[in-house]
Amino acid sequence: MASNNIRAARTVRRALPLVSGVSLISLLAALPASAQQAATQPAPAAAYETGEYIELDPITVVATRTEQSWIDTLAGVSVVRPEQLEQMMPVRTEDLFRGMPGVTAIQNGNTSQTSINIRGLQDFGRVAVIIDGARQNFTQLGHANAAGSFFVEPGLIADVDVVRGPVSNIYGSGAIGGVVTMRTKDADDIIARGQTWGVETDGEFGSNGPMGYGSVLGAAQIGENVDLFGGGTFRKQDEYKDGNGDTVNNTGYETWTGIAKATFRPADFHEIKLTGLNYESQYTTSNEDSATTTQYNTDVANRTVTASWNYSNPDDNLFDFRSTVYWNQVEQNQVKVAGSNNAITGNIGDPRTFTIDTVGFDAYNTSRFEWGAVQNAVTYGGDYFHDDVDNVDNYGFGDGYNPSGERGVGGAFVQWSAKYANWLELITALRYDTYSLDGDGVSADGDHLSPKITLGITPWSWLTVYGTYAEGYRAPAVTETLVAGDHPAFFPGGAPPFEFVPNPNLKPEIGENKELGVNIKYDGLFTAGDKLRVKANIYQNDVEDYIELVTYGPPRCIVPNPSPVGPPCFAYNDYSLAQYQNVEEARLRGFEFEGTYDARKWFFSLAGQITEGEVTAGPDEGQPLSTIPPDQLTATLGARFLDEKLTVAVRWTAVAAKTAADLPDDSVYEPTDSFNLVSIYAGYQPSPNTLWRLSVENLLDEQYTQYQNFLPSAGLTVKGGLTIRFGGGQVASAATPALITK
Repeated sequence: MASNNIRAARTVRRALPLVSGVSLISLLAALPASAQQAATQPAPAAAYETGEYIELDPITVVATRTEQSWIDTLAGVSVVRPEQLEQMMPVRTEDLFRGMPGVTAIQNGNTSQTSINIRGLQDFGRVAVIIDGARQNFTQLGHANAAGSFFVEPGLIADVDVVRGPVSNIYGSGAIGGVVTMRTKDADDIIARGQTWGVETDGEFGSNGPMGYGSVLGAAQIGENVDLFGGGTFRKQDEYKDGNGDTVNNTGYETWTGIAKATFRPADFHEIKLTGLNYESQYTTSNEDSATTTQYNTDVANRTVTASWNYSNPDDNLFDFRSTVYWNQVEQNQVKVAGSNNAITGNIGDPRTFTIDTVGFDAYNTSRFEWGAVQNAVTYGGDYFHDDVDNVDNYGFGDGYNPSGERGVGGAFVQWSAKYANWLELITALRYDTYSLDGDGVSADGDHLSPKITLGITPWSWLTVYGTYAEGYRAPAVTETLVAGDHPAFFPGGAPPFEFVPNPNLKPEIGENKELGVNIKYDGLFTAGDKLRVKANIYQNDVEDYIELVTYGPPRCIVPNPSPVGPPCFAYNDYSLAQYQNVEEARLRGFEFEGTYDARKWFFSLAGQITEGEVTAGPDEGQPLSTIPPDQLTATLGARFLDEKLTVAVRWTAVAAKTAADLPDDSVYEPTDSFNLVSIYAGYQPSPNTLWRLSVENLLDEQYTQYQNFLPSAGLTVKGGLTIRFGGGQVASAATPALITK
C-alpha cells in the first residue's frame, strides 16, 4: 500500500501547482469520486463539458526548480508534451522547437548536431542544454560550425521545457540566453496504469529521401519498488530534395540509440534512478552544397550516464530534495573524403577527432513554511561541472580552431518564493558562480554574484502580471581563452594570413535582463470545458563584456615575392592578429507571444516573436548582431472527431526575410528571403494502445533556406507513422488514483 501512495504522490506532485503545507495525497483523496475515476481511463468529450474530468496544465520546474503550472510560471517558459510531439512527428532535433517563440534550433541538413538560439544569444554555452540532468557542452568551431551543439534522438524525447532569458540563474553558469531541458522516455511513459509491464513499438516512413524510423521500448515493474526500462531506435535519411526538386548533397544520415534506466524506491518517498544513454550517428558534412567542397565522413557518439537520488514526501515541508551526478562524453571522428589538399583541412584520407568529457553534479532542496498568511518556499543548492576537451588534428587546423584544455565551473544559490492570498507572489534569488580554466600554459579564473527578483500580481483569478530583473553569468569557454597559433595559409606556398592570440584576461559575460509579462488563464470562456491560455512578454537584455573575435594589428604579407626584383609582397591580409576580447556591449530587445484556445471539439494556437539586437558599446557600436533570428509567426488550427479518436490540424508558419541591412558589415551569414510553410497533420487513435499518424510538411513545396543555415531545407514531405503499445500484469489498485496531465 505504501508504494502505491508513493507512486500516486509522485505523479500528483508533477501534476499540481506548488501547495505549501498540504499533503497532496490528502488533497487528491478529497477530489470527487468522478474526478478520481477520470484519472484512470480516457475521458470522453462529454466529460469535459460536465466537469467530470479534470485536465491539468503541464507542470514545469525549469524556471524556479519548484513545481508550477506552465501558465502560472512568472517567466517566458514554453513546454512541449507528448500530445504536441505526436503532431510534430519530429524527424530532426530542430523539429522539437518549431513554433516556439524566441527559440531557434539551428541544424543544417548535412549534420545531426543542433545548436539553440534564444532571443539572439547562442554559442559557447550562452544557452544551457540539459538532457536527463546532464549538461551538453560540446563545441566544434570552424568556418561553418556553431560554437556549441548537442546530439539527441527526437524519438526518445518525452518532455521539452525552455525558459528564455537569464531569469533561471539557479541553473548554473552560462545561461545568459536561457535554459533548455529535455527528458527522455521512462517506465512511466510505457507502462499503462494498473499493469506491471509494457512495450511500445513505433515506426515511421517519409517520402522525401526517403526516410525511415523504428523503435522498440519496454518497461517492467519488478515488485512494488523497482522499475526497469530499456530499448533502442534506428533512423535513416537519404538525401532529400528542396522545394525546387533538386537533390541537396550530403543530407543523408543514419542514427542508432540505446537507452536503459533502472528506478529503485528503497524506502517511502525515496527514489534512485540510474540512466545510460548511447547515441551514434554517421553522416557526411561539408561547408556548402557542392560536390567539390571539403567533405568529411563523420562518426559521432554521445554517451551519457546519470544517477539521481530524490526525496519527496508531500507531508514533509522541510525536505524536498533532488540530486544528480552525471558523465557526458561527445566523441566526433572525421575523415576527409573530398576537397583540395591544403594546410587548413589536410589531405583526403586525413583523420581528426573532437572529444569532450563533462562530469558534474547538481543538488538542491526546497523547504516550505507558512508565515501568517504568506506561503513560503526556500530553495537552495549547488552545482559543478568539469569539461576536459581533447581535440586532435595532426594534418589540418581543426585543433587550432578548437584547442584542448580543461574548465571547471561551479556555484551555489538560494531562492525565496513567497505567495500571499493568491494575488501576490515574490521570488528573489542570489547565485554565486566561480570558474577556473587551464591549457597550453594559460590559466584564468573568476567569480560573480548574480541577483534575481520577480514580482507577480494577480488582480483577477484569470490574469497575472509580472516584472523581473535577473542577471546571468557566462564564464569564457576553453576555445575563447586558449585559441592560439598561426592560421594556415589559404593556398600552397602562401604565408599564414594571421595569428590567433590567447587571452587569459577575458572577463565573463554578464546578462542583465528586464522583463514584463502577462499570463492569462480562463476556463469556460465561451462554452463549458473550454480553456484559454496566453503568455506574452517584452524584454531587454543588456550583455556586458560581450566576447567576440577581434582582428587587429598591421597588415601581413600572404604572397611574398621570392624574387629580389619587384615589390617584396604581392598580396597582404588586412590584419595580422586575431583574439577573443571583451570589446562590446550588446542589447537585445523583443516581444514574445504564445496562446492556445481549446474547446475540445476544436483548438487554435498562435505564437511568434519580434527580436532585435545591436552593439551598444565598442568599435562596432550601432552594428546589428548577426545572431538575431528573423521575426516569425506560427498559427495552428485543429479539430477532434469520433469522440476525440481522430485529430486533424493545419499549421502555418511565416518567417520574415533577413536582409543585408539587418546584418553587420562582417557577418559570416548570408541574407535569406522570407518564406511561408504550411503543414497538415492527422492522428487516429482507435484504442488507447494504437495511434496512426500522417503529416504533410511543406505542403506548398516552398523553396527556402533558414537563416544561419547554408543548405536549403526539404521540400514537400509526406510522413506516416504507427505506434502500438501493449502490456500486461496487474498491480493492486492504488489507494488514491493519480491525475494525468497532457
